[in-house]
Amino acid sequence: MIDVHCHLNFHAFEEDYDEVIKRAIADGVDKIINTGTQISSSRWAVDLAKKYKNLYAVIGIHPHHADKVEKNWITDLEKIANNSKVIGIGEIGLDYYEYKSNGIVDPKIQKEIFINQLNLSHKLKLPLQIHSRTDKARREVIEILKENKHLLQNVPGMFHCMAGSLESLKAVLDLGFYVGFDGNSMYQGPPPNEPLDLKILIKYAPIDSIVIETDSPYLTPPPNRNKRNEPKNAIIIGQFIANLKKISFEQVVEQTDNNVYNIFTKL
Repeated sequence: MIDVHCHLNFHAFEEDYDEVIKRAIADGVDKIINTGTQISSSRWAVDLAKKYKNLYAVIGIHPHHADKVEKNWITDLEKIANNSKVIGIGEIGLDYYEYKSNGIVDPKIQKEIFINQLNLSHKLKLPLQIHSRTDKARREVIEILKENKHLLQNVPGMFHCMAGSLESLKAVLDLGFYVGFDGNSMYQGPPPNEPLDLKILIKYAPIDSIVIETDSPYLTPPPNRNKRNEPKNAIIIGQFIANLKKISFEQVVEQTDNNVYNIFTKL
């Protein structure tokens, strides 16, 4: 199985990332994709990928950091991408959810940073990991992608931590994107500021459009919701999706892994 999106490059793992990686491999998660959210965490994602043959990096500026970039950030990001273990650009997009630790960044700035990274992904021929929190932000992301369709790869990428309305899900699939589901799909009710329970989206999305991600250290699946998440928990999410769709766990692993290879052709 592949964990297509996590953050072993965050401080939560700085003391024991080696043990975390070994636990994941032992449980059957044989490839892990680390995602950057700013220049520093993107560099660390690449450094980790160099150390482990089964680790890969996706690099980018998260919308929460869009107002904190330095003058030459896009040049720095392109330099970081000059490594064979960098397989995509992300997580990038728009976020209109107000966290306690971070207010909502000016949408104009978010959009500027997002579009600059779309251009970079086109230049480097790398697929996208899209972050879109709140259905309003998601609809605007979809409109930007439609307006810039000429910048997308044949397989454009994936929407990380998919949520929102069925209308948004259909639009994402129509654009050719895959959709990632995480441990929060096992929680009761819709995510904060989202219209639908994620189980509804999983049931609607065909298995050949789904990828599995943990977003570690966040979104830990039950029954350990209040503990740090780890890539090994991709197994739990896969089993949940299998039960929800009434197919075998083996079928989920085979199809979702194939989906990842379709998106990230450098794997």
